[in-house]
Amino acid sequence: MTSIHPAMHPIASRDNPLLKELRKLAQGNTAYRKTGRFWVEGDHLCSAALVRGLQPVIAVFAQSYWPKASAQFAAVAPKNVVVPDALFDEISGLDSPAKVGFVLDVPAQSAIAPDAPTVILDRVQDAGNVGSILRSAAAFGFQQVIALQETAALWSPKVLRAGMGAHFGLQMMECVGEAQLLALKVPLVVTSSHQGSLIQDLKLPFPCAWVMGHEGQGVRQSLLERAQVHVRIGQPGGEESLNVAAATAICLHASTVVVG
Repeated sequence: MTSIHPAMHPIASRDNPLLKELRKLAQGNTAYRKTGRFWVEGDHLCSAALVRGLQPVIAVFAQSYWPKASAQFAAVAPKNVVVPDALFDEISGLDSPAKVGFVLDVPAQSAIAPDAPTVILDRVQDAGNVGSILRSAAAFGFQQVIALQETAALWSPKVLRAGMGAHFGLQMMECVGEAQLLALKVPLVVTSSHQGSLIQDLKLPFPCAWVMGHEGQGVRQSLLERAQVHVRIGQPGGEESLNVAAATAICLHASTVVVG
């Protein structure tokens, strides 16, 4: 018979207040703004949080997963909750629930770092795009992400899944007003399919702040006018525009190449 971890708290009622809160965190885009906590699910995201030194407030396990839960997961939170698999499936926002999840505190939002390599999200609204951009930022050495108002919620479950752990290595600010960007001391760089020099022909500044715009409307006019550098990505295949996440990866990689 499998022994029960002494810190295990079983919950079997669908109406338990904690389970109700977990469902909101796992399935709601902005529930974390009210609670100050967010939900990650699955071995990869839970491990990524631990690697970056984050400590979960609560670890949640499906009953079938608990007996084989590694010490890595079963001993890191002050509270371990174990629920029947059917109830875990109701919490999960995934088509195939991963059977383990963490509740973590949302990091305190700090002031803008004036000289940090930065990505500015200007009303980027698709969660998948935002998460992919965060992955590129982390991969290419950009330390700070500033999400202007009307950008997808950075700590929403969909953005967290698409980010694949990139959140935990970045300094991020959201719901930022355009006027706050005056704190940046690095040059603003914008992309457009209609103006600017080809990216491969430019000596790009670094550090800098890349501004990536709304999927349909692009970068707002006021930021286009403020930018010191305008960049165009050549598309010899003849397409009208690139997906914003793909464009971001190209731009950030080009900056990385410049600094070696």
